Amino acid sequence: MERKSKGGVTIPTLSCFSLFPFPVSLFPSPVDLRNLPDGLSPSDRCNVRRQRIEKELNIDLKCTSVTAEQSGHADEKNCEQMFGAVPVPVGYAGPLAVTFSSEETAKLHLPLATTEGALVASVNRGCKALSQAGGVTLTSVHHGTSRSVAFKVKTQDGVRTFIKFLSQKETEWSGVGMTTSTHLKLLSHTIENEGDYVFLTIYCDTDEAMGMNMVTIAAQAIGQWVTEHCKNIAFITVAGNVDSDKKPSKRTHDRGRGYEVTAQAVLSKEVITTVLKSSLETILEVAHTKLEVGSNIAGALGKNLHAANIVAALFLATGQDAAHVVEGSLADTTVERCAEGLEISVRLPALMVGIRGGGTGLPAQKQCLDLLLSPKTSLRPCTQLAQSVAAGVLAGEVSLLAAQASHTLAKAHRELGR
Repeated sequence: MERKSKGGVTIPTLSCFSLFPFPVSLFPSPVDLRNLPDGLSPSDRCNVRRQRIEKELNIDLKCTSVTAEQSGHADEKNCEQMFGAVPVPVGYAGPLAVTFSSEETAKLHLPLATTEGALVASVNRGCKALSQAGGVTLTSVHHGTSRSVAFKVKTQDGVRTFIKFLSQKETEWSGVGMTTSTHLKLLSHTIENEGDYVFLTIYCDTDEAMGMNMVTIAAQAIGQWVTEHCKNIAFITVAGNVDSDKKPSKRTHDRGRGYEVTAQAVLSKEVITTVLKSSLETILEVAHTKLEVGSNIAGALGKNLHAANIVAALFLATGQDAAHVVEGSLADTTVERCAEGLEISVRLPALMVGIRGGGTGLPAQKQCLDLLLSPKTSLRPCTQLAQSVAAGVLAGEVSLLAAQASHTLAKAHRELGR
């Protein structure tokens, strides 16, 4: 199929299923968003693009306009052909009393970016209940940011030899990867194969950044080095999906990725009655039915109430990569009877977070990140951030569990989520 442009040039029309081997410049968009006057500020460039889109498509986009103070460096670093921004309301929940893995206590202040009515109110109630019950205890393991390099062995009997080569040459290829950034350190690796395909997955400490780009660059260098030093090996791709980046997988759920964090608290009968307006027995029954029976029927990878809600709200507010909510939602919440009342915990196996890079430096996101990290501790900032997210998730789990136990979930959404 073909279409005529305004200038009379014939341009092929590609379907969404077409391979795209040609430079993007050969297929310009209907609106020229690239050729802008010289000397414009970032916010002015956004305004010019928005005005061109409005004129060409006869549509009103004025509510997406942003000021220089709001946009920061987004036009240069975060969004190509930026023409504006979509504001997301941010609500406050807290304070939430916690004890970090460093044994330091603090009160968290949670900025939740959401358009779902009742969410902030619910998390706020969870914060109150957990704080009155003695707070949240946090622990974490840093697995590192991972990337899987995929190779294909060209000879039938070469897989075992290649795996042996990778093991013997670990010092060499890991050194190649670490030379790509002064902020990267290889923590561990795995080697797996399926048929004549071999996957080398590296796990890296990326300092204060979440680091996917950093690890991808390192993985590319490793893949190229391997094929230069090992015959009959084809370097297929730098991202072979074993790492399950931005995708749910049993591997990530079981083994962890990024930061694996556990948040735990004990709810007394008094708190359950006075703050959560429910009963111990009712909450236990709902937890068993929902988290165990219902999740098993569904074949769920994570047995939780709504962990993704809080992970998404905190990620959006603090400039994290929103797509990593996928891994963040692979959480398991458990509720058990104890002498004091109920012990409730949530394990989040894969929180991919950072305080540098991505959207963390944008003006509003940076301020929300500063709010969330306002308690000063001896922990690495990224570790503190991951543990803080997990604490917020537990607050959300506690409150929703109580709402379902007392049959007030629908009422809350009717009153607050219209």
